[in-house]
Amino acid sequence: MTSPPRSNFAAVILPFIIFTGIWGSTWIVIRDQLGTVPPQWSVTYRFIIAAAAMAVVARVKGEKLSFDSGAVKAVLFLGVFQFFVNFNAVYLAERHITSGLVATVFALLVIPNTLLGWAFLGQRPSHRFIWGSLAAVAGMSLLFVHELQEHPGRSAAILTGIGLTLVGMTGASVANVFQARDKVRAYPLFALLAWSMGMGALIDAAFAFLFAGPPVIEYRIGYWAGVLYLALFASALAFSLYFPVVRRIGPGKAAYSSVLVPIIAMGFSTALEGYRWTPLAVAGAVLALGGMLGALSRSRSLVTAPAAD
Repeated sequence: MTSPPRSNFAAVILPFIIFTGIWGSTWIVIRDQLGTVPPQWSVTYRFIIAAAAMAVVARVKGEKLSFDSGAVKAVLFLGVFQFFVNFNAVYLAERHITSGLVATVFALLVIPNTLLGWAFLGQRPSHRFIWGSLAAVAGMSLLFVHELQEHPGRSAAILTGIGLTLVGMTGASVANVFQARDKVRAYPLFALLAWSMGMGALIDAAFAFLFAGPPVIEYRIGYWAGVLYLALFASALAFSLYFPVVRRIGPGKAAYSSVLVPIIAMGFSTALEGYRWTPLAVAGAVLALGGMLGALSRSRSLVTAPAAD
């Protein structure tokens, strides 16, 4: 078997392995954040650090951090939908359902991305995408039924967790479609992300103060190690690797990471959260992920920046 060219390995394969592995592990790290500190403040701390780190990445990439007044709308829009609605909903969802199930639901992100892309960008989905998406939704329904059967006394909490995950996924999808517009793509990518994360952190802080009260500090080393991992690795590093890969191989191929991420996440959930696999759960997972593979095959997917990772 011939080895891939070194340039291709360094530019595509190695970054793909790194950001997929990071995003597959973040869901269980988020789970550990849910304790003493309200989720809203954990999200705030994460993006204060991530915004500063992304600003450093932008400067290393040679991008200026100054923007014209026209970029304010883009910064505000992405800050609200990507780094406020999306992440707060997912952190809150993990209070109710396992991290692996949240990650698996997020594998469906490509569906609203494509439908919104069709509505606002004129990117019509293929028949293969439609049938694959229907199979994925059917598989996800089996996982939901499995979860309700396993925990009959927690049906309200499970439905709340699933609902919050769908809210987060919708926020991420709206942000993805917005950033795919030509006018927004014209702005320097990493500088735009830095300012958007900073804006998101400000909105997160206001939301946290309003609904969770004053800032809460946890002195456990593991908590702050998790915050740093999510801010520096899952946000600044992973995004700085992901988008160059998208631009090199296209969003459709890069989106295959969204199928691999929940597999990794479910592995962590099985080992650390005691997720129990039944025939129904196995069938649901296989159908959901197989449907997503079919939907992504030969599709012109939008850039699907993983939202809550």
